[in-house]
Amino acid sequence: MEEKNVKNSFKEGAITSSFIGESIAKHQSKTSIGAHQIFLGQVRADEIDGRVVVGIDYTAHVDMANKVFHNIREKAFNQFDLTCMHIYHSLGLVKTGEICLFVFVSSRHRKEATRAIEYIVEEIKSKVPVFGKELLDNAEHVWKVNN
Repeated sequence: MEEKNVKNSFKEGAITSSFIGESIAKHQSKTSIGAHQIFLGQVRADEIDGRVVVGIDYTAHVDMANKVFHNIREKAFNQFDLTCMHIYHSLGLVKTGEICLFVFVSSRHRKEATRAIEYIVEEIKSKVPVFGKELLDNAEHVWKVNN
């Protein structure tokens, strides 16, 4: 894999609705696309030992994680008939209710896009070295457990 092909998939802080909207709008001129699928991961206000999560502080092995994102992209393009794919993950503090993961795929047909998005999100959750410390309402931080 050539290093220059590896894109940076990280955004500092929450992924905004305007960024998501602009990403969608850029694809309106691509008339061979028949379907888009979008996954948005949002920080939940979970309860942990009687305390409420108010945010997650994300860190990552950025270079390593970007290579894993790249490999996931390559496998997805080989496995599914996709025309386009974007993956963005937050770094830093993301408050509850805010978006921390944005995956956007496009295809000629909806079934391909639907199958691809499920595959990509599962691969991200299981393989990408991104770590989160949940910030609780008493200012305590605890490592996030993925589920």
